[in-house]
Amino acid sequence: MALLALRLSIFYVPVCYWAEWGDTMTIILDPTAERAPSAKPAAARPSAVDGLTVGLLDISKPRGDLFMQRLGAALNAEGIQVKHYQKPTFTKPAPTALRQEIAEDCDLVVEGLAD
Repeated sequence: MALLALRLSIFYVPVCYWAEWGDTMTIILDPTAERAPSAKPAAARPSAVDGLTVGLLDISKPRGDLFMQRLGAALNAEGIQVKHYQKPTFTKPAPTALRQEIAEDCDLVVEGLAD
């Protein structure tokens, strides 16, 4: 499989990714106006989750709540403290107040969806 990225310049700088699987090609366009990619280092991962609070963020896609409930139950069965959160809609980023609440209350976050 080949994955290639091109930057095109018209009014904004979309990123065009295409991947080849056999004889088919898929093209995905990123319409964001990012002139230079921002590098963000990955957050440090804890070696264990004992004593940490895990936030489960349901992004409001169909059946995502079921996935998060089952994941929460599995984590609780292991003795891990869990807090559940839900975005108002999957079509927009989480509101600032919700992101701040999660950041204050949780040590780790799992964001998931299901269709």
